[in-house]
Amino acid sequence: MLGTRRKVKLETERMTLRPPMHGDFRQWSALRRESESFLSPWEPTWARDHLSRKAFTNRVYWAQRSIANGTAVPLFLIRREDQALLGAITLDHIRRGPAQAGTTGYWIGEPFARHGYMREAIEAVVHHAFNTLDLSRIEAGCLPENTPSRRLLEQCGYKYEGVAQSYLQINGRWRNHVLYANLRHDRRGKTDVG
Repeated sequence: MLGTRRKVKLETERMTLRPPMHGDFRQWSALRRESESFLSPWEPTWARDHLSRKAFTNRVYWAQRSIANGTAVPLFLIRREDQALLGAITLDHIRRGPAQAGTTGYWIGEPFARHGYMREAIEAVVHHAFNTLDLSRIEAGCLPENTPSRRLLEQCGYKYEGVAQSYLQINGRWRNHVLYANLRHDRRGKTDVG
């Protein structure tokens, strides 16, 4: 199982999902920079050195350690036709034992938004989480007004579970988040009562 976690590479119809590599720095920093105004309403405030090579190197090492330790699966979305970096998705906070759960987080560069790439990525990560990692529950949260993200989660099988008050600091303020979950064996709404 540990060997499986170390070599994570998922294929979708149009993309390869793989961990970040040092050689991705230029594409990553350019895409983040050009998408900053698109992303900043939905993300924590960027550190002053967010787009630096050193911060990116730390990100790559964190990804490698997380995959090796089985605590997270951070992946870049690489379009196969031209090797363009489109965004990223992470299955993070992987909890074993009775929970068998993890949390998805994602971002996509503004030029690639609303083209179905993230839906492909989420579906691939959910499949990997349930079928390879043997997780039972995958959670996600987003700002209540982030309608595109909420719609995307629902299209990918996540169901609304509630609101977490002051859940994360986003763009410099503590913000409520709507919480969603995708269950491997979803019985919500079903009953054995005849």
